[in-house]
Amino acid sequence: MAQKILMLIAPDQFRDEELLVPRKILTEAGWSVETASTRTGTATGMLGATEVIHFDLTHAQDQAQKQAYEAVIVVGGMGSPEYLWENAPVHQLLQTLNQQHRLIAAICLSGAVLAKAGLLNGKQATVWESPDALAVFKSHQVTYTGDPVTVDGRFVTANGPEAAEAFAQAILTQLKTLTPSA
Repeated sequence: MAQKILMLIAPDQFRDEELLVPRKILTEAGWSVETASTRTGTATGMLGATEVIHFDLTHAQDQAQKQAYEAVIVVGGMGSPEYLWENAPVHQLLQTLNQQHRLIAAICLSGAVLAKAGLLNGKQATVWESPDALAVFKSHQVTYTGDPVTVDGRFVTANGPEAAEAFAQAILTQLKTLTPSA
């Protein structure tokens, strides 16, 4: 049975490459990747990609409680601030997986989701360099690196779509370290 990774996307305006590139790399490496959002139905990316969401965060939280996911990846895009930044169930899911010592990753504007969930306090991370995202980092005592990809322990962050491949590779490297059977 393949080990599972959860990719969390906004239901509208997620960044296409930040979902598609890491998912392709992770599935080619043998990982089972599931996608969830804040609601079921069809999610639409900023560049027109569509993703059918069969389960929402309630199902994802149930799966996390059963320790089914080795990692969660929060995909960025313009929908992240609207749908994910202030979303209590998203924060709860991330906190649950953090308590289970799972790998937690975010790309683009979704680095702010990890900060708002209280997971990056005192850590180094990167994010899409928007004034709002940088303000979130500052208010949550996150050291902004400005690098394309930053790894700090079990946390992997990337700054945008150009870093999607390097982000996925960093996740794979960390998963091999954290889950020796991977």
